[in-house]
Amino acid sequence: MRKLWSKGAYIVVAVTLAGSLAACTDQEPTSSTTKKNTDDTAKPDAGANKEVTLKVLHNWNGSSGAENEMNAISKVIKEKTGVTVQWSYTKGSEVEKVNTIFATQDLPDIYTGPAWSGELDGIVKAATEGQLVDISGKLANYPNLAKEIAKENVPPALYEKAIDAYGGKKYLLYQGHPATAEDGKDWLYGFYIRKDIAEKLNVDPQSVKTKSDLYNLFKKIKDAGLKESGQPVIPFGGFHNGWAVNIGDTMFYSSSFPDKGDGTFENYFFTKAYDEYTLYYRKLISEGLLDPEAFTQTDPIANEKVNQGRIAVLAAHYPAILDASKEYVKTHPGSSYVPIGPLERAGADASRPADLVIQGGNVTAITKKCKDVDAALRLLDYLASDEGFRLVRYGVQGVHWDMQNGKPTAKKEWFDKFVNDNTGKAKKNEGINIGFQSLTGLDRINSKAGGDIWADEGYLADMEKARKILRPNGIKVISAYNPADVITKAPTWETLKPSMDKINDVWKEAIFAKSDEAALRVLNDLRNQMIKTGYNEAIKYTNDALKGKEVLKFRMPN
Repeated sequence: MRKLWSKGAYIVVAVTLAGSLAACTDQEPTSSTTKKNTDDTAKPDAGANKEVTLKVLHNWNGSSGAENEMNAISKVIKEKTGVTVQWSYTKGSEVEKVNTIFATQDLPDIYTGPAWSGELDGIVKAATEGQLVDISGKLANYPNLAKEIAKENVPPALYEKAIDAYGGKKYLLYQGHPATAEDGKDWLYGFYIRKDIAEKLNVDPQSVKTKSDLYNLFKKIKDAGLKESGQPVIPFGGFHNGWAVNIGDTMFYSSSFPDKGDGTFENYFFTKAYDEYTLYYRKLISEGLLDPEAFTQTDPIANEKVNQGRIAVLAAHYPAILDASKEYVKTHPGSSYVPIGPLERAGADASRPADLVIQGGNVTAITKKCKDVDAALRLLDYLASDEGFRLVRYGVQGVHWDMQNGKPTAKKEWFDKFVNDNTGKAKKNEGINIGFQSLTGLDRINSKAGGDIWADEGYLADMEKARKILRPNGIKVISAYNPADVITKAPTWETLKPSMDKINDVWKEAIFAKSDEAALRVLNDLRNQMIKTGYNEAIKYTNDALKGKEVLKFRMPN
């Protein structure tokens, strides 16, 4: 997903889910405690197991829980598995968090977090160091867990890097992979402008196509001298820690390892396009067009700016923007955010479908500090069952939703309560969106589970309008090897990785530099460091390993 968390990601192969959700009838129980278990993948006697409390770290920046940990959904989970889940959440860098918990040994019983980049590297490192529990000998007893890490249900390079990388042992589980292409959610990442501001400036958002067009739009907003809540309107902003203002990178290079034109690939950081991308953003910063606080602010601060009407253009995925602006739009009709573009894409023909890296977004592991491994497996297997999937996505059957015509249908009183809650707390206090959803195995929300029953008509209509604008040629789900995964197997990776981990920080330093020359010096200093620590050897290894394979060449954020 990110999310509603955030991020870019890996690759995906659309797969067909073996089996289907259990057959359901229109007969509705009064609560989950009286419901007969008709799901043959869940364990009907799980409630007879001894009770235990397990600590689970949900390593997603910005995630949060319910006011009462023993909420409606948690009660059912305890009844079914004997496990009480005690959550902890991350506020800040997920990479720093995963590295810190293993360095300090301040470990939860169960870890769950992003399945990409430095976050994945950290948990894979923990596996190779023996800090996680090998579950290979137990998977036969937990079919739902075995299914989610079956080779056909994991992107190929990620499978080789993180799942099948330990001589037959298995340490990681993989969640959120679409069971079918229908389940792969397009989050509609892009640039969105307040409709009332576009109208005030007489700008057609769909006329903005190029880098120059986008810059000129920001400049026009600034020159207009608009004010809201007694403060200047910021032309361009984002959410926490710079998410996701950098998605303009797709206008400069096609992927994180662009094709050099001779069948070999180079990391984007070593390309001229990366220089141009950096200097473009430096210009936005230096001219006051991009919010300089975007890279250090928290989500509450970012949301406050949106609710004050102070951000003209936001870059992120559309659901996050719709959620953040809901309160302001309610009191200021006509101020909703609408899509800009579609913008040009580096190297892509205008008629090309959107190349999306729709993928599972989460990996989970049981740490060596786990007080009861069997209880942890029992919990995870239940959550990944069809019954568990429905429970944590929809709530308690007979309480929050009913089965009508073979499909889950929200109860009106709960639907109205959730839709009218701008904070999201109402859902969380029932146990929805507090972290359990990250542990539910293959994503079958559309193909087998009836879709998002809590989405209101206005939200669905906004998403559909944006989809027609931003995806005029449809989408293409990427199924290919990502060089970003392959390079981590290079012999020099361990010495190179610390240098590569600095790319994002160095980019931020460069865009705040006092001159273009100073910005380029910052980039070149790191490039030299990367070469000294093994980049040339690593990229040669990567290109050799990718010969004859289908390689990711175009990608857009999803």
